[in-house]
Amino acid sequence: MKTLYILRHAKSSWDFNELSDHDRPLNKRGRTDAAIMGQELASRDVNPEIIISSTAVRALSTATLISKELGFNPQDILLRERVYGASKEDLLEVVQEVATEVQTVMLVGHNETISEFANSLSPEPLAAMPTAGVIALEFNCDSWYEISRDNARLLFFDFPKNYE
Repeated sequence: MKTLYILRHAKSSWDFNELSDHDRPLNKRGRTDAAIMGQELASRDVNPEIIISSTAVRALSTATLISKELGFNPQDILLRERVYGASKEDLLEVVQEVATEVQTVMLVGHNETISEFANSLSPEPLAAMPTAGVIALEFNCDSWYEISRDNARLLFFDFPKNYE
């Protein structure tokens, strides 16, 4: 069995016109929402062996805040430049590169692609992922190369507005 947590980065700030899109930070709500989702994931006993994040500041900040709530060392987050600006096929390749012995992975990326990727794997149709939203899928297979909608089960789809 393989378990994949697909997470959209939290709400980012548009207050810094001098920054590139890649360098935009989280805003206050984003930092709060990421911590809330980290706490909720911890309450579900989510324990990824690997967290893979886009190199964008807002994605890495989201991954860091969530990792701290999960007791995952933020220094161990794997940065993958290709997650930023990726297609859903690129995201699948990033996940397929994970070693077979790893059972649980969290991927932190960007919309629209992250929603498209989740929908390409989910056996149930999903709404677009809101910021800091997370989808958990379990796959009945032995290798990350084998993950597909055909062997997937949706465990949950959760997001910050569920906790307002």
